Order: sequence, then C-alpha cells, then structure tokens
Amino acid sequence: MIEPLADVPEGVLGFRAVGTVDAADYRKVLDPAIDAWIAKGRKVNLVYVLGEEFTRYSLSALWQDMLLEGKPEGSWGRVALVTDHGILGQLVHGLGSLSPADFRRFRLAELPVALEWAAGKDAAAAAS
Repeated sequence: MIEPLADVPEGVLGFRAVGTVDAADYRKVLDPAIDAWIAKGRKVNLVYVLGEEFTRYSLSALWQDMLLEGKPEGSWGRVALVTDHGILGQLVHGLGSLSPADFRRFRLAELPVALEWAAGKDAAAAAS
C-alpha cells in the first residue's frame, strides 16, 4: 500500500510504500494527490520512501508508475526517492533520469535532507 507521510514541508507531497504496492494504490492514493496539485497549478515536489516495511511492487504498479510520466508538461518539480533497497533503488533512479523532474535518490537516514531538498530549501540556503 501507499500511505501519506506526516510532517512534510509546505509545497511537498510525501508518501511511503508499505508491504506490496499494486496499481490500486496508485489510483486511490498517489494519482489523486498528484492530480489535485496539478489542477491547482502547483509543481509536484514529491518524496517517496521505500523503507524496510516495503516488500515489492506488483507488475501493475510498475505500469502505473510509468504512467506518471504522462502528466502535463511542466508539472514536475523535484522528486526524491528515499531508500536503502539497492537494486530497486538503482532501477528507479535510472528510470528517474528519463523523467522531466529533477530526480535524486537519498538513503533512509537522509529522509530529513530529502524533504528539505524537495521543498527547495537547499537552494535558499545556497543563495544566502
């Protein structure tokens, strides 16, 4: 399943994958949240956590993930994948490099850094 993250910075959508993720999880949770932001004219800055509670993606979930690329041009801002899952993290990171989003991978211990990055707070600090 996909569940929302608590305590994310303003301007960031945060989600955590738990157990097995299937296509229905995208249709019920992730897609509506992303579509609502796009409808409001907001850039999608997303933090997605694949932690120890995550087991696997179904094939239908992988397809739904690929469909996220079809969101309107200019919809994506920053996308942070937070995981210690080696092969899956590398695969998603590789696919993310094909995305129009500014995509980065972080380790689980770096979740606070990933949230700040997705919110663009690192850019504000660098400009100071």
